[in-house]
Parts: sequence; C-alpha cells; structure tokens
Amino acid sequence: MGATVYFSREITPEKVAALYDLTGKPLSGRVAVKLHSGEAGNQNYLRPDFWRPVIRHVGGTVVECNTAYDGQRNTTAKHRILLREHGWTDFAMDLMDAEGPDLELPIPNGKVIKKNFVGKHLANYDAMLVLSHFKGHPMGGYGGALKQLSIGVASSHGKAYIHGAGVPENIWTADHDAFLESMADAAGSVVEFFHGNLVYINVMKNISVDCDCCAVAEDPCMQDVGILASTDPVAIDQACIDLVYASKDPGRDHFLERVESRNGVHTIEAAAALGFGTREYQLITV
Repeated sequence: MGATVYFSREITPEKVAALYDLTGKPLSGRVAVKLHSGEAGNQNYLRPDFWRPVIRHVGGTVVECNTAYDGQRNTTAKHRILLREHGWTDFAMDLMDAEGPDLELPIPNGKVIKKNFVGKHLANYDAMLVLSHFKGHPMGGYGGALKQLSIGVASSHGKAYIHGAGVPENIWTADHDAFLESMADAAGSVVEFFHGNLVYINVMKNISVDCDCCAVAEDPCMQDVGILASTDPVAIDQACIDLVYASKDPGRDHFLERVESRNGVHTIEAAAALGFGTREYQLITV
C-alpha cells in the first residue's frame, strides 16, 4: 500500500487546513512552519492569506533562511525588509540563520554529503509543517517537499554546501546528480532531526517552470491541479509528478521538459533509497 497521500482538486485556504487534519498527525509543541516567502519580483509564490488558516490552525511560527545567491533575501537586513513587504511579519516569524553559527546536522549514511548546515534556530522547534508550492526549478527540475526540507531549511552557507555537493565554492558547477543526491541527503537529516514529527502539504497552483526564488519567472504553464497532504515527503512529491504526467493539460510537456532535462526525479529516487520515505503510495481523493 505504501504511504497515504490525500488529494483535493479544491484549492482554498480552508482546504489546506482540512487536508492537514486528514493526515491524522497533529503537530504539537513548538511548530515551525516552513514555506517559501517569495523573491522580490516573483509573481507566482503563494501569498500569506492563502496559508493563514493552516498556520493559525497549528499555532506555528513561519520560518525562513537566507539565500546563497544575489537578490533581496541573501542578507538578513534585506531579507527582513522583504518579509515585511510581502506580509509575512503579520505572523510569528523567525529568520532561522539571522545570526550564526549554523546548526550542523550529521548525515552518517549520506550518499554525497555527511553533514547539513541549517539555521541554528531550528533547535527551538519540536515539529515542522512543510508547506510547499509545487512548481518547476531552474536547477532541481521541480520544487516540492524535498526541496523545502533541504535547500529551504538550510542556512545561506548550507544552501551553497548542498548546491556544491559538499564544496560551497562549487555552488553552480558541481556534478548535477551529486547536487540532487545532496538535496536528498539534506532532506533526510531534517526528517531525522524531528524524528519524523512532520506533516507535508504540496499545493499545485501557479505551476510555472520556474521557482519562487526567481525574480524573473515564467508565468504558469499549466492549469491548477489541487492540494496534496501526507506524512511522507517522498510519496507526496512522487504523487505530484505522477499527476503532471497523467494530465492532459496543453502545458504539461513544457513543464515536464524542465523536470526531465534536469533529471529532477532523481532527487525522489535518492530520497527513497535513503529510506526516509517511499515512492509507493495510495492517493485518496477527498
């Protein structure tokens, strides 16, 4: 049977909270809510009002980290200004790597990297709700729960470390599959840190080939698909990819060219091989 993934074609803020409840895993204690706050100029990221009901439902703190590339989020000062401009400071908000040193997570069985560098404030939380906008990505092919766990939770230095497959100086030049496997390694370290006390929600809306980290991004190329929720990060990403392949949308092929040209599914393959999730799942439509 594999993992259970809940799916709804209705895309509303209230439905996000309802699917969270369906996973049957209430998050307790201090809950970090990891989402993508959007680069300056990006038109596709999901706004605060969309996520507001589920954030309030879990009583969580929105968490982010600085980026490792030029833009409006690569320093704490600029990032805080943009978070305010985008409306995220209406919530309890934590820029987890606002000051060093980073928190180092061990990855003894990592395929490529043996450690992960995350914002040190991660240690302040007992659980994590991972809210992912499913879309394409210029390097990873696609972005979903696994990218949110890895690149998303990593500090600025950690992002460069993952992209460079353990050599931050090689941030844009590392072997591509090694980068994808490093993302899987890093994602697994966050799952281990929380002892599996995580819930994942992927929203297939505003589906562009470009990530929310792109200041200049293509407009969406496919119609919205729906919301998915699971306690398995591998299964939920696999389910999203499968829904794209099953789609008859005229923009499907353009989106899949981005995924396939970057070997994006390899991140899912590597994560499954590491054992913190499964590609086998039961999709339950609600």
